[in-house]
Amino acid sequence: MFDVLSDRLGAVLGTLKGHALLSEGDIVKALREVRIALLEADVALPVVKEFVDNVHHKASGSDVLKNVSPSQMVIKIVHDELVTILGEESESLDIATVPPACILMVGLQGSGKTTTAAKIAYRLKNRDKKKVLLASLDTQRPAAQEQLAILGKQADVPTLPIVANQIPIDIARRAINAGKLQGFDVVILDTAGRIHADAGLMADAAALREAVKPVEVLLVADALTGQDAVNLASQFKEKLDITGVVLTRIDGDARGGAALSIRAAAGCPIKLLGNGEKLDDLDGFYPDRIASRILGMGDVVSLVEKAQETIEEQDAAVLEKRLMEGRFDLSDLASQLQQVRKMGGMSGILGLLPGVGKVKTQMTNAGLDERALVRQEAIIGSMTNAERQNARLINGARKRRIASGSGTSVQEVNRLLKQYKQMSTMVKKVGRMGKKGILRQGMPNFSGIPGLQGNRHQIR
Repeated sequence: MFDVLSDRLGAVLGTLKGHALLSEGDIVKALREVRIALLEADVALPVVKEFVDNVHHKASGSDVLKNVSPSQMVIKIVHDELVTILGEESESLDIATVPPACILMVGLQGSGKTTTAAKIAYRLKNRDKKKVLLASLDTQRPAAQEQLAILGKQADVPTLPIVANQIPIDIARRAINAGKLQGFDVVILDTAGRIHADAGLMADAAALREAVKPVEVLLVADALTGQDAVNLASQFKEKLDITGVVLTRIDGDARGGAALSIRAAAGCPIKLLGNGEKLDDLDGFYPDRIASRILGMGDVVSLVEKAQETIEEQDAAVLEKRLMEGRFDLSDLASQLQQVRKMGGMSGILGLLPGVGKVKTQMTNAGLDERALVRQEAIIGSMTNAERQNARLINGARKRRIASGSGTSVQEVNRLLKQYKQMSTMVKKVGRMGKKGILRQGMPNFSGIPGLQGNRHQIR
């Protein structure tokens, strides 16, 4: 998300860095390009106009023009304005009420409401340790209630038993009563959607809201629809007074115009972002972190949080002990590959690191496929325990057997072994240098990753 906008803004603001002082003409020229970049990213025109005017006003002040590094000051002004547009403060789900707190999910058909309901339940159960009940009020779409039941089972979250021929309001009331009687902290109600935001959809949602008095009314909107998502949020805010938006499919939206427009255009905060199909592919929305990502400053806080969520403390302690002893076998490498995939793959991790735009571009140009990580795991999985513990055992015949068993080629096996050898050499150095070794030695470059051979001089 925001890749296109990030590249354009990075290029525009980069042209200012060579100026010891910025003239009014420099600022006007740069902001003309910023305006075009925002419009191409599908940001709403009123939002673009207000953004450019605010930046121009602040960047034209004497404090900026006489500053030692005016380009950095302009970048800070742009960053702060992006934060303002996105909402300044992050707004999490408000479930601090007498249980059960009710969350009503609304939106159009096909926006991902049912999956998002299960994702929220999974998030509340695992992150916030809440007891959650899922209930489907969708009696129109075939098998909608069964779909939520399946997702609930995958998330290990109970779902309300299906009773034939019940109308949505009766199902909602039954869910709330079950929540009270069975001690649930949160009840999530998944409503039916329609192809368009017509009067019937709004009336049904309003009746449900009146009946169950939810603490949150969340609109689920598809980020890929761009300005349609913004218009939808405005309609639902006006007719239903929604409390927040969940943007789905942001992993497929390189522009990000909807995210930049919704808060300002609809007066409604984005609370969560759906960035994949898995149950844990749901992130909180943090305006300051998003602004930093757009400007190529990275998001180290989110990276650390993601690592804490995916890496088991006990496993990390065992690996640290092995590293300090200078031990690192192919099983350890497989474990690290799995962690990288859990954290969103190489592109996901690089997207959260500051100043790696060029590295991501080089990875793309080199044709790096994230599936290479899966293939590497398959190669290691086709080895015997003895081979994982001692890579020196792997001769030509064993390489052919491993390649055949993993559905890869001998060349891929060789590349993996070369990558492992480089990492193993580094680990041994770290072990000899003690706990400060990793800081002194630094992280290995990306040259061992399949697809990046020959770029060692470029990627460090």
